[in-house]
Amino acid sequence: MQTESVLSQNGESFKVSFIIPYYNEPTTILKECVESILKLRLSPEEREIIIVDDGSDISPLDDLMEFQDLLIYIRCKNKGTSAARNLGMKVASGKYIQFIDADDYLIPVAYDHCVQIAKRTDADMVRFEPTDNEASDYALDMNGPVSGSEYMKSFNLKASVCSYLVKRVLGCSLFFSEELTYAEDEEYTTKLLLSTKEVYYTEAKAYYYRQRNGSLTHKTDKMSKIQRLNNSVEVIRRLCDLSTTLPNVESEALERRVAQLSMDYLYNVIRLTHSGKHLEQAINNLKEHGLFPLPEKNYTTKYVVFRKALKSKLGKAFLLAAIR
Repeated sequence: MQTESVLSQNGESFKVSFIIPYYNEPTTILKECVESILKLRLSPEEREIIIVDDGSDISPLDDLMEFQDLLIYIRCKNKGTSAARNLGMKVASGKYIQFIDADDYLIPVAYDHCVQIAKRTDADMVRFEPTDNEASDYALDMNGPVSGSEYMKSFNLKASVCSYLVKRVLGCSLFFSEELTYAEDEEYTTKLLLSTKEVYYTEAKAYYYRQRNGSLTHKTDKMSKIQRLNNSVEVIRRLCDLSTTLPNVESEALERRVAQLSMDYLYNVIRLTHSGKHLEQAINNLKEHGLFPLPEKNYTTKYVVFRKALKSKLGKAFLLAAIR
């Protein structure tokens, strides 16, 4: 296996802690996730693989025996993904941390590019692209640095925490809200960007995510839909409260993020319920928190079209018919 220097730009020992929450996924998929890390141009001293088993019905350890000397395996009571990630952060010792869902994997060429950015620049964070296309090309560009607030003011934030390679001292200064089943990434990544001074970003498609019907984000039963929407509103409310405590630059950045999450919330109400009644209830819910009408901003074309459509009955009817 090819390796790089163990020292980063500032002379500090370079190591990435890969944190993998695991709960009942097929072990063949988990092994593929681990193998993708081992294919990276990182020496054993430069990587730390932490699997946090969130109380699976059957431990995957027997199927991971070939990796036993390369892993840190922790088994805990089932408390959800957020608790598993938090536990992984407490154990992590790397200069950087990288979250990976157990049913996903890293794309070596593209992710190695992200590692090289971190090594060369000592970046607080490297943001990269996820993909569900195994045949994705490898755009190995580099942009930045910008502050996290500047990034949020200019771009839509990738909600998934798995799209970021981040310094442990920053990532572990925050924790995931364990009472949230959904939208915990939206809260965590937003707060993380607000505390980040130097972000480098690349279009490299370094993270492959599987579309699995059994995964949490693809649950379609009524209670899961309600919980997902309620969690989204709770995160929006928390971020709104946070914005009142921030200086102007950070507050402006958070304003865009809250507006985007509010749009996403209404979009998901339409997509999950296909109900005009539920859409009106959701709009009234946002109004109670001063979040509707959506701000008259031109953040993205999608945002502008969606914002304008919500102003009329005809526009709402169009959205209800078009979004599936």
